[in-house]
Amino acid sequence: MSSTVFERQRPDASVVAHALAPARQEVFWIEDAPGDPYPRLKGDIGCDLAVVGGGYTGLWTALLAKRENPDARVVLLEGRRIGWAASGRNGGFCEASLTHGDENGRSRFAGEFDRLQELGMANLDEIEATIAELGLDADFERNGAIDLATEPHQVEWLREAAQGPDTRFLDAEAVQAEVHSPTYLAGLLRTRDSALVHPAKLARALARACEAAGVEIFERSPVEGIGDGTTLYTPEGVLRSKRTALATNVFPSLLKRNRLATVPVYDYVLMTEPLSAEQLASIGWSGRQGLGDSANQFHYYRLTRDNRILFGGYDAIYHFGGRVRERYENRPETFGRLASHFFTTFPQLEGLTFTHRWAGAIDTCSRFCAFFGTARGGTVAYATGYTGLGVAATHFGAQVMLDLLAGRSTERTELAMVRSRPLPFPPEPAAAIGINLTRWSLDRADHREGERNLFLRTLDAVGLGFDS
Repeated sequence: MSSTVFERQRPDASVVAHALAPARQEVFWIEDAPGDPYPRLKGDIGCDLAVVGGGYTGLWTALLAKRENPDARVVLLEGRRIGWAASGRNGGFCEASLTHGDENGRSRFAGEFDRLQELGMANLDEIEATIAELGLDADFERNGAIDLATEPHQVEWLREAAQGPDTRFLDAEAVQAEVHSPTYLAGLLRTRDSALVHPAKLARALARACEAAGVEIFERSPVEGIGDGTTLYTPEGVLRSKRTALATNVFPSLLKRNRLATVPVYDYVLMTEPLSAEQLASIGWSGRQGLGDSANQFHYYRLTRDNRILFGGYDAIYHFGGRVRERYENRPETFGRLASHFFTTFPQLEGLTFTHRWAGAIDTCSRFCAFFGTARGGTVAYATGYTGLGVAATHFGAQVMLDLLAGRSTERTELAMVRSRPLPFPPEPAAAIGINLTRWSLDRADHREGERNLFLRTLDAVGLGFDS
């Protein structure tokens, strides 16, 4: 089995240790975008629409509902703080794809893939327009993205993917002209379908926009159950709603039917100190595009407004039992691996240090993109399962839920993607065995020039395959 560039060109261990020494176990984005707290729900109140979850899905749902019907009473309940989970911890890549990439979309929704691509681009355009219209402070940059080949077999993958006016294949010389790394063999420049945001700023800005529109927001009000109809119970209050939108992401669904539909998979991130002008010049990157390599276990990285580098991905860790636990966020072996891979990518930045390290749980489903539905006679709707590509897709998910709750037949609700559900994960121990075997097999493929073993080929054949 061959090695990858990250094994062939490892930095010295002292470089990694020095870089990680000052890193704190804190989420840079959340620390960088503090916000005033909202009150707890206390007492017994009623509303037209209840939204459960204060991440992007819930915030977009509440905002769009009030813009559609300003007279409706809309109440949003968040169990902890607005944007504290995935919406405040992600890499800040705002991608147009609704299907977690082209290959995943073509294999699962072949008959409507082209239209899904168009809807995804329109969705990203709408987000950009709304941010501009409302003056949302979210560090939104529509700079495009570059997919990178770091192994010879990946070069042809990118060449074949260069289709359409908004993509361009970059050979070794062209990709080095964009960003300089000794690991880059080629690239695929995508000019329109990707933007960057500051995740926590976006969540905070959406909450302020909701509040300005008349949405009532309650934090530290976890919903402990749904009673008759759509009555929601929190530790100190009761919310009686005509309609309810569930935007609980990776956390256990309030609906039994969805309890095995998603599992939490932990993703890990490092953030550097701000680069000096000389350090930034040594890597180029004047286009400030989002970057990601082409392996199954891939890295994603981007610049912040103050020229830090966020570097994350590669390890995707599932813990037996499928629980979300704070202790899973500190994984020294993964942070060490990420730091090593960072200096393989940018050896000219040796001496740079990391200021923050963190992790978050991804709501992974078996088809690797969001799914939707209703319950309680159409009075409850849900959108979940974004599998790590939800920053933009949550806006689309909010629109779908509002269509479903209104009983509207729209182009969105008629999509096969919206009308179908993913296969559920099996109970333990089968879930842990299957998920960890998949991860092992994907890593093995990366070490065998992309060749997928029998297990992965079987998953492909039954519609459960994934290649990032």
